[in-house]
Amino acid sequence: MLYVLSGCSRAVDVSPAPFADSPACRSVPWPGKVSGVPRVDTSSSSPSVAAWGDPAIIARCGLAPLAPTTLSCVTVDGVDWVVRSLSDGSAATTYGTDPAIEVLVPQRYGPAPLQLPVFTVAARALPSNGRQCT
Repeated sequence: MLYVLSGCSRAVDVSPAPFADSPACRSVPWPGKVSGVPRVDTSSSSPSVAAWGDPAIIARCGLAPLAPTTLSCVTVDGVDWVVRSLSDGSAATTYGTDPAIEVLVPQRYGPAPLQLPVFTVAARALPSNGRQCT
């Protein structure tokens, strides 16, 4: 599991992604609010991770770029995302960026694609690898 919210005043436990130290992830422009809720503290001091709300919406920069896939791929504000269901929500990972950003959205906030517009600036700040949804 990537995250656990432990009480009201504790930070969200988030592990940085494998390539979190890439230059693009060290300066990713995370949004101030997601789904109307402000950022909350995370257990990691890495600028490559961020969280919002309770239960927390989690974002991590620094995943390996996705290979071609048969999973659902959606385009939101000109950014391609691969979306998958989780037992307690959904996840979206940028497609066509290197490194990739992953956004984990608890079921309470609805499907992940509904939350992706606020991540457009962050996703566009990442280098492209030329892959696109088809």
